[in-house]
Amino acid sequence: MKTQELKAKARHELIEYGVNVVYLTLVFAAFTVYRRILLAEHGVTHENYGFAVIEALVLGKVIMLGDGRLGRGLEARPLIFPTLYKTLVFSALVAAFKVVEFGIKGLWQGVGFAGGLMLLSDKWSDELLANGLVLLVALIPFFAIKELGRVLGKDRLSSLFFR
Repeated sequence: MKTQELKAKARHELIEYGVNVVYLTLVFAAFTVYRRILLAEHGVTHENYGFAVIEALVLGKVIMLGDGRLGRGLEARPLIFPTLYKTLVFSALVAAFKVVEFGIKGLWQGVGFAGGLMLLSDKWSDELLANGLVLLVALIPFFAIKELGRVLGKDRLSSLFFR
């Protein structure tokens, strides 16, 4: 590739990554704020904003890498199919990240990775199920817009929203 093409591709990918990270950070931070407010009512302090940003940075890149590869067989079907498929796959991925997050918290707190997973098992039924359900709903418009961009063309979609 020529230098101009490489610069254009890098710029495009950086913008896409930025959009992914901003959206995911807002979603994860909203969960964190909501959790903090609920826990504060019971006298429990919760200030875990760093994980929201870290999760968004990692998952934003994972989405960029997997978005073009996942659901290829569904591209000829109505947009709801690839949208829901990608939503389910990436929601499961967020759940996996949540498991790793609790393991790291366990290491940080000195109870080990397995101890962190025990903390996770204490919260599994209520908090994580609710978290997963809300995330599932929050990712549907994210992937719906991405699928619209794939079908219409990203430039056309961008111009429909911003010009």
